[in-house]
Amino acid sequence: MGRNTRKRRTPLATKAIAASAALALGGGGLIWANFYASAHESNHQTWGGNQTKAAQAQVATISCPDVGQKLTNVPDRARTDVAGELANLDRQITDAYQRLATTRDAQARDASFVQNSILQPLKDRRQAILDRIKLEITRVGGTAPGDLNSLAACTAQNANQTTAGGQQQNGGQQQGGQQQGGQQQGGQQQGGQQQGGQQQGGQQQNIGGQAGNGPVAADFVDITKVQPNVQGKPRQQRGGSTGTFTTRCGVNANKNHNTDNVIVAPGVANGAHHLHDYTGNQKVNAFSSNQTFLQGGTSCQNRSDLSSYYWPVVRIQDGSQDFDQNRDGGGKEGNVGKILTPVQAQIKYVGSPTSKVVAMPQFLRIITGDAKTTTNGLANANAHWSCTGFENKVQLTTQYPICPQGSKVVRTFAFQSCWDGQNIDSANHRTHVAFADAGGNCQNGFKAIPQLTMRLVYNINPPTVQNGQVKNAYAVDGFPEQLHKAATDHDDFISVTKNGLANKIANCVNSGQNCT
Repeated sequence: MGRNTRKRRTPLATKAIAASAALALGGGGLIWANFYASAHESNHQTWGGNQTKAAQAQVATISCPDVGQKLTNVPDRARTDVAGELANLDRQITDAYQRLATTRDAQARDASFVQNSILQPLKDRRQAILDRIKLEITRVGGTAPGDLNSLAACTAQNANQTTAGGQQQNGGQQQGGQQQGGQQQGGQQQGGQQQGGQQQGGQQQNIGGQAGNGPVAADFVDITKVQPNVQGKPRQQRGGSTGTFTTRCGVNANKNHNTDNVIVAPGVANGAHHLHDYTGNQKVNAFSSNQTFLQGGTSCQNRSDLSSYYWPVVRIQDGSQDFDQNRDGGGKEGNVGKILTPVQAQIKYVGSPTSKVVAMPQFLRIITGDAKTTTNGLANANAHWSCTGFENKVQLTTQYPICPQGSKVVRTFAFQSCWDGQNIDSANHRTHVAFADAGGNCQNGFKAIPQLTMRLVYNINPPTVQNGQVKNAYAVDGFPEQLHKAATDHDDFISVTKNGLANKIANCVNSGQNCT
C-alpha cells in the first residue's frame, strides 16, 4: 500500500470535517482460557458536555449499513479509490451524528426533524458515494454487488436500543457463525452479564458519557456477580504446535499516537476517527508504505520485529481532558478524558492444537474485532474484557468490568490464526484470514499460522453506579456514533520482520519451545 497522492473527491453537499475509514474488522467469539480463540435532554446536549441526558423517545445514535463489509471482491486497482470513498461514508456518518447530538431542542419540537433534516440528506449523500464506488469497481473490470444501493439508507436508534451494546435488537447477541460451534455461548450472554438490574431505570434514557455519547451505567457490570463463562480449550492433538514466542515491545510509554488506520484507509488522515496506541513499528500512519515499515524502527526488544501492533486507547472519563480535547479523533468527535497507558502489554504468538503452523508472510495485515458493533451487531465482535484474578473464569464482550479493589482491568485479543496462503490483505480486510473452528482446525484450505495474542492491563479506579448513573467511567475510543460500547473494542496488526524472524517464530511454536 503505497502513499496515495491522488486528490480525494469530497462527497456532495458535505463539509470536509474529518476523513474516516470503514473500520471493517474481523473476528468474533469468546477467548479460550489459553488464547485458542475463534471469533466472535430534556437538557440540551452539546458536544463535550460533562453530564448529558436524553428524553426517552429521543434518538441516541445513527445506524448505517457497513458498506465495506459487503465489498468482498474489489479489484486491486480500485481498492485505493474505494477505500477513500468508504472513508467519505464514515465522515458523513460522523457529521450526521454531530448534527444529531447538537439539535436536541429541534428534535423535541418536531417529531420529523431527524428523518427530514438528518437521515434523508444523509441517504442522498451516501447514494452519491455508492454510485462512485460502483463506478470505481466497474471501470477496472470488476462487478459491484447488486444490492449496493440498498445500503444508502440509515436508521435512528433510541437509547434503550443501544443499552449494553445495542446488539440485542439485531439478533447478533447469539449469532450463529460468530460463536464458532457454540464456543461463546451460554455464559457470555448469560443473563448475569446483561443483568437485569444493571439496566437501572433511567439509565436507558441516558446517552451518558463525558462527551454525551456513552458509556452508560448498563455498559458496566460488577465482575464478581457474573457467572463463570470461559469454556475449555480444544483438545491438544498429536502433531499440534505447542510452543510460544513472546515479543516485548513496551506499553507505548513514549505516547506514539495517531487517529489514522493505514490498513483500511491508506492515504486518509484521521481515518479511524479515534486515537490509537502504537507499539512495535514506530513509523505507522495513513501514508506509510511497506517500504516505510522496513525503515520505521521498533519499540520491540527484538530489533528484527518491525511489526506494528496498534489498538484504540482507553480513557478514564472523570472530567479530565487530554492533549487532543480539541482535535479530530479526540474531543471534537466525542473521545474525551484522560488517556490511560497500559501497565502491561504482553504480545505472544501461540500454536495450533491440531497442526504445525507456517510462517506469517511479510506485510500480512490482520484486524480483529469490529469497531461498529453498536450498529452492526456482534457477528464480528472479538472484544474480551476481564479483571486480574478472573481471566480464566469470566470474559465479557458487551460490558466493561467493574473490578474489585486490588484487581486490574484486562483487555485480551486473540487474532485469526488461519490464512488463505495467498493474500496479505483482502478487500474487506477479513476474507484472507479466518478463525479456527471449535476443534482448533483451519477450514476451506486455509493454513494455520502462529496465532497472535495480546493482553493489555490497566490500573483503573473502579467506576461507581448510583441512581442509574455511572461515575468515573472508562471506555475504549471509537467512532462517535458507536457510543463507546465495550463490544466495539478491536485490534490491528501488520507483520513486518527481518533476519528470518517470521520463520524463527514458526519454528519455535512448532518445536514446542517457549521463546522470546
